[in-house]
Amino acid sequence: MAAQTQTKAVPTDAELLKAQADLWRHSLYYLTSMALKCAVELGIPAAIHRLGGGTTLPDLISTLSLPASKQSYLHRLMRLLATSGIFTTDNTTNVETYRLTPVSFLLVDDIPADNHTSQTALVLAATSRHCLEASLGLANWFKKEVASPSSPFEEVHGAALFDESMTRLCEESDRLFNQALAAHDNFGIGIVLQECRGLFEGVQSLTDCCGGDGTTAAAIVKAFPHIKCTVLDLPRVIDTISKDSAINFIGGDMFKFIPPAQAVLLKLVLHHWSDEDCIKILSQCKKAIPSREEGGKIIVIDIVVGPASGTILEAQLLMDIAMMVNTRGRQRDENDWRSIVMKAGFSECKIVKMLGARGVFEIYP
Repeated sequence: MAAQTQTKAVPTDAELLKAQADLWRHSLYYLTSMALKCAVELGIPAAIHRLGGGTTLPDLISTLSLPASKQSYLHRLMRLLATSGIFTTDNTTNVETYRLTPVSFLLVDDIPADNHTSQTALVLAATSRHCLEASLGLANWFKKEVASPSSPFEEVHGAALFDESMTRLCEESDRLFNQALAAHDNFGIGIVLQECRGLFEGVQSLTDCCGGDGTTAAAIVKAFPHIKCTVLDLPRVIDTISKDSAINFIGGDMFKFIPPAQAVLLKLVLHHWSDEDCIKILSQCKKAIPSREEGGKIIVIDIVVGPASGTILEAQLLMDIAMMVNTRGRQRDENDWRSIVMKAGFSECKIVKMLGARGVFEIYP
């Protein structure tokens, strides 16, 4: 019997025209990132904030001390960023006014609010030459067969993020990457403390792994003065920060030892590591805490892929590719998280709440 010929669906002319526009959009997405980088470097979000939250192009040109001849070019830049949701436009008057959105609000420094952590360093790091060059090496990286693959970033630059090798490669870039990491990690702790207050009630002591300068630990102590907080990070990090007397700072390696506490906090730490390394980290955490009956637990705040949709899911998946390109880590869905938790010898992994693209969950021994 002759095989039946399958009829292939042929796109309509209208579908092909839209498809071409979609290809333009996908191929040129990097220009939106570069336009955002430009806006941050020029200080546009901060300027709009100083001007009362809204401004016209002439006022923006004047405030930024840009040549008047660049006004038409600035209009084109702002038009793209407004279409992308970075800014918004107000056309209710004869003069077009640009205003901040929640996205560009995150790019304003020195706003005195507990839940505000400027993300300018994150934008500049993500759009840096080192990250862009690493992503250009992705296809070559896929073609290589190796037992334990390094990241494209490591292969292109011969250095790893947040490692001494990065300092040797470019001290200025290493400083920027660490500023971006701090901005990324410390953002949202106030929201977590508000939305998941019960998570910390009854906890008497807590170790914040990779806690950096202690910003997160300080927020916990402010909200729960009875909690004795310890910050663990690499000696090269701990030795360079100003210490807070209310927090105990310890330089060390979480793969080898975690200071004992009733609870251990891993806030946006594990997505930098492979499953095998996460199991090693969690195993050290298990050694550091008492039994469940004595209140022992691990608090994890990290990205949980799905079941979100739209821009949240897209952000989660882009962060996953960012981990693949720049680190040896990955983003995980709920089943992935449960799998590594159980392999590390814990009895339960319970998601307490989803906050944006990340989840807050408890792990019990």
